[in-house]
Amino acid sequence: MTDLGYHASHEQFAPSDLLTHVRRAGEAGFEHVLASDHFHPWSERQGESGHVWAWLGAAMRGSEMSFGTVNAPGYRYHPAVIAQAAATLREIYPDRFWIAVGSGQLLNEGITGVDWPVKAERNARLEECVEVMRRLFEGEEVTHHGRVDVERATLYTRPETPPPVIGAALSVETAEWLAGWADGMITVGTPDQEADAERIEAFRERAPEKPVYLKAQHAYDADERRALEGAYEQWRTNCVPGSTTQQLRTPAEFDELGEQVTREQVAENVRISADLDDHVEWIERDLDAGVDRVYLHDVTTDQAGFIDAFGDDVLPSFA
Repeated sequence: MTDLGYHASHEQFAPSDLLTHVRRAGEAGFEHVLASDHFHPWSERQGESGHVWAWLGAAMRGSEMSFGTVNAPGYRYHPAVIAQAAATLREIYPDRFWIAVGSGQLLNEGITGVDWPVKAERNARLEECVEVMRRLFEGEEVTHHGRVDVERATLYTRPETPPPVIGAALSVETAEWLAGWADGMITVGTPDQEADAERIEAFRERAPEKPVYLKAQHAYDADERRALEGAYEQWRTNCVPGSTTQQLRTPAEFDELGEQVTREQVAENVRISADLDDHVEWIERDLDAGVDRVYLHDVTTDQAGFIDAFGDDVLPSFA
């Protein structure tokens, strides 16, 4: 049985609508949910940004699916507070919650007025935060002074098993670094599956026993033109080349750069097709590259159409 999950995009949908989408995804046969954690959306057109930690408790109730979210501890979230939130969810829903961690984007973390560090410094801060969180999961009283400060913190409510801490990687270099300390890796899937495979291989070579998750960006519609237009309207701000997206401060700044992105560039970053067999083939290649679990993110606004079509004609191919 192959694990396939549904991506709940808080930037694109109101929290109440996402609850409906997640229930529908579970009924369609998706087994897992990955939820984004943003303060701002990527674009004014997306127009939403609910608080994922408030949403998770409601979303997990009455479901058997596992849930995870990607978080950047150390800026708008103190690592001890994130450890407490993660431990609480996993205590309520044993073995069903995990957390991914990344170095963050200024779009979200800039609300604290932080002097945004370079990537190497953000990575060092992230690893330090994860060490604090793991010590708290183990029941230690933690005092720590460094890039973050913790003073005599203890988690009194802890689950039987700590949440796995999965590292997020967008480059080969980050994948290699994560292999040394993370419990697994999550990366992004695009039509350029050779580049995706390089990141996966870089992690696998150093940590062959650890799981690899993939968030794959798809756009489906029975009409190919509508699929492309839906991806272009909603996701072109995420197709700006290079590391620029980690440095922009507001959705308006993303939109300004997004106007320079073409439909062709969107098609290079999103798996767009009206043919469900194409989507099956993309997922098969992900699995052949060594991915343990694929989270499918249809970047258009027609989530019901995506969930129903994939539930009927894509998920059964992996049963």
